Parts: sequence; structure tokens; C-alpha cells
Amino acid sequence: MKIFISSVQKELATERELTSFCRFDATFCPNASLDNLDEEKITRFLVLARRGRNFPLAGDTPPHEVLEHLNLLDKGRPTNAAILLFGKQPQRFLITSEVKCAHFHGYEVEKPIPSYQVYKGTVFQLVDQAKDFVLSKIDLWVGTRAESTQVPTKYEIPQEVVAEAIVNAIVHRDYTSNASVQVMLFKDRLEVWNPGNLPPTLTLEKLREPHASVPHNPLIAEPMYLTKYIERMGTGIRDMIRRCKNAGLPEPEIRLDGGCFVLTIKRKKSESGGQSEPSLSQATGQVTAPVGEYVTRFLVLLADRGALSNANILEAFGLKSRRRLRETYIDPSLADGLVEPTIPEKPTSRLQKYRLREKGRMLLEQMEKEGGRL
Repeated sequence: MKIFISSVQKELATERELTSFCRFDATFCPNASLDNLDEEKITRFLVLARRGRNFPLAGDTPPHEVLEHLNLLDKGRPTNAAILLFGKQPQRFLITSEVKCAHFHGYEVEKPIPSYQVYKGTVFQLVDQAKDFVLSKIDLWVGTRAESTQVPTKYEIPQEVVAEAIVNAIVHRDYTSNASVQVMLFKDRLEVWNPGNLPPTLTLEKLREPHASVPHNPLIAEPMYLTKYIERMGTGIRDMIRRCKNAGLPEPEIRLDGGCFVLTIKRKKSESGGQSEPSLSQATGQVTAPVGEYVTRFLVLLADRGALSNANILEAFGLKSRRRLRETYIDPSLADGLVEPTIPEKPTSRLQKYRLREKGRMLLEQMEKEGGRL
């Protein structure tokens, strides 16, 4: 006797299996299979985890064993955490896991929005992309080489604070919410919104005091810890408070607003009382503002070593992705007229290199002379 199971019954069975878990990150991802995971990303994680936290698995451990060790499989199926950490296209299955970044010239959310990006990818990629978005738009002070061969740089908001705010939002958010993480930069502040509430054992006041680490998504937090994206000592907020104070900024503000955890970091004000004094480049009119840390590092590298190929630059910065190299370093520098290709008539030539233009050289000289801000 054959028993026929209707599609409705199958859906109910799946729903019961899904609801049998108490945590989102440990639940298997519906319709996803191991083919939806990127083995190269797992291998890259393994290298970083071994280097950063002495991860016990050998460098040639098969991806499937790595996933099992991290408890990222449920009956051989990838969990939501596995898709978010190592998926080829995580947003195909978890649409709202994207991160929305916006830059406003004023003090409120209003159109037109000068710069708006929706980032997709794994949690590692989301953190890197959102952090780069903010760092490319806040002010950067550049010192001289008086005490070192390296040009010292300092952001108006410490980059460790920016990174901590963003990684906390992405790792600890409520992924069952229909909302996405939002990173909004205003004239006077940076706001990071992430869906979710505090665990019952924590309050807003306790976050400012020594407290235990209570990750909302422990299976996501563990690989982020192993690759040194986060610590797991419950020190994130207190570290941000300390770094902001050391940078002359007010303490970060934290609040719960409509089912979201909101972190607000005030931007540095000028001594005259205005929100932001003109940058060095705006004052002289010699370069296009703003110029972020990555472009500055690229200019310094070319000044020190001369014309370099893509391979040379990737090696110098420890990068793997040529796409990130172009988007973060090369394209912005070309757009501002600070560097130029050695073979302009063949932009994709394998012999292509990049060198400083006079405009880029003048900018570096100007920075060293005045210890200015970009």
C-alpha cells in the first residue's frame, strides 16, 4: 500500500522541523544545498583562522569537515549560519541579510541621497564593504614622516570604532526580521541600525559595564572570532567608549528604537564650533575631496616603489580580490587624476602598471609639509 503525501503536508513537516530549533543560525537553510557554498571561501577562512587563533584543523582539511567542526551542518544540510558565512549568494536565500549604507550631507534622512549603496555577500564581505564605505567618506588627518618612513594617518572617528560598530550590527542582528542593517553617515554623526533587541540578561546600562558575552548568533560569531573580526569577551561597547574618549569624541549613544538597536557616534567638530572645517584639498583646490585612507596608502606605495603592476599592488596590500583592488584603490585614484596607467591605450594589458601623476605627488608633498587632513 502506497502512501501519498501532499505538497501541503510536506510544507507542514518542513515548518515543524524549522520551528523545532530555538536559534536561527542553527536552523537548516530551506532549499539550500552544499553546492550553494563556496569552497574557496571556506579554505580562505581556514587560513585566516589558523593564522589568527591557531585553529586546530590542518590547512588541507576538506571543506565538509571544516563545516562539521564549526557545527554548520544539520543532517548534512547547510545551516543559515553556513550560508551567511560561506554562501556563494547568501541573499538569494536570506534577502534581508544585505547591508544598506547611505551618506547624507545634512543632519536628517532626506532626498536626494548623495551616496547610497546596498551591499550583498557573506558576513565577512558585508563588514569589509560597509566599513570601507564609511572610511572613504569621513575626514582623514595625515601627518609627516618626521618620526617614521610611514606616513601617519588618523580618522576623525577611529577606524576601530567604525569596524566594531558595523561588525557588531551584522553579527548580532536578528536575521528573522524583515529589516536590514543600515549604516547612515550624517554631517554630525554616524548611525548604525540593526534589527533586534538585547538578550534578557543585558540592559543598555549593563553594556557600558563589564558583562558576559551573549552573542545572538553564536554559530556566526565563532568564525568571526576565529578570523579576528570580533572578540568574545563582551568588551565591544566599552572599547568603543574608550577609543572615542581618546579621540576627543563624546561617548557613543545606544538606544532601542522600534525593534532596532541603534548606535550613534558623534563626528569631530572643528575648534571654531562648526561641524567640519574645510579639508586641505578643498582649501587649496589642488585635488578632489574627499580622498580616503586607501587612496592615500596607494599613493604612498607608488611614491616609495615607483610604477607597479596589479600583481605587485595585490602583494603589497595582502589582497586576494582584483575587483576589490580596482574598486578601492585604482579606480578612485584614476578618477581623481592622482595616478595614471603606463599603457593608457591598452587598459587591460597584462603589462599594465600604475604610476603617480604630478597631481598625486603634489598632494603627498602637501600632506607631509602641512600634516593636513584629506
